[in-house]
Amino acid sequence: MPEGDCMLAGVYPLWDFECEPENPMISYYKPEEKISDWSVVIFPGGGYSHRAEHEGKGYAEFLNANGIAAFVVDYRVSPNRFPAELSDARRGIRFVRNRAEEFGIRKDKIAVMGSSAGGHLAALVSNYKEELPGEPFDIIDEEDYLPNAQILCYPVIRVTPDFGHTGSGKNLLGEDYEKLAEQFNLDGMVTEHTPPAFIWHTFNDGGVSVLNSLSYTEALYRHKVPTELHVFPEGPHGLGLANAEPRINPHVAQWSELLIQWMKQLS
Repeated sequence: MPEGDCMLAGVYPLWDFECEPENPMISYYKPEEKISDWSVVIFPGGGYSHRAEHEGKGYAEFLNANGIAAFVVDYRVSPNRFPAELSDARRGIRFVRNRAEEFGIRKDKIAVMGSSAGGHLAALVSNYKEELPGEPFDIIDEEDYLPNAQILCYPVIRVTPDFGHTGSGKNLLGEDYEKLAEQFNLDGMVTEHTPPAFIWHTFNDGGVSVLNSLSYTEALYRHKVPTELHVFPEGPHGLGLANAEPRINPHVAQWSELLIQWMKQLS
């Protein structure tokens, strides 16, 4: 990537928590030259136990190089439980919308992006409509949390033992996993109001089954939600951009340019 194509322009607290050991943050990456009207709020993957930098900062730098503003949300993870993660995701979108004029972006062109469990969170915030405890918190919560598009990279969609990722489900739900897991299979949440989606996966992903992406795409199809799906034949879980050591796969790496083309046709 050419030097100077991106810049960490600010790091902001999502909440004004008092007496809390952890205050989630959002990092703003500003492109040197803004080309697209779209901006992207990113939720890194990590099984709801941690946040992978190459699926956060790495994506933000790529988007900046293509003239797109990006925001990386350091949402709460285990031992925090639902709804903390979703509260942070909603707050990230609302924060960006609340300061859209300052950031020079459009409120109606905000996409979410997530990989693996971050993909589950991106799809969750795109579908889950129930009010959460503590809402509204302040004036920022007057903004809409629903994104205008969703970008899902090898996402966790189901958290039950059929073909879902149970580890992510257990980290999200804790001791309530057995009771609530079925409710967090996101292919059952899709409606005609779910935002358009770009999804990619590898066919032989050994960490999160490709059936997750296929089942979600089927649900999107049934509800007539515009969707672009790419399934690449080979590649391990967690590839990210797939263009740097130790995660290099030139064939899979094509997904990022396909994403840029998809975003252009959304405009």
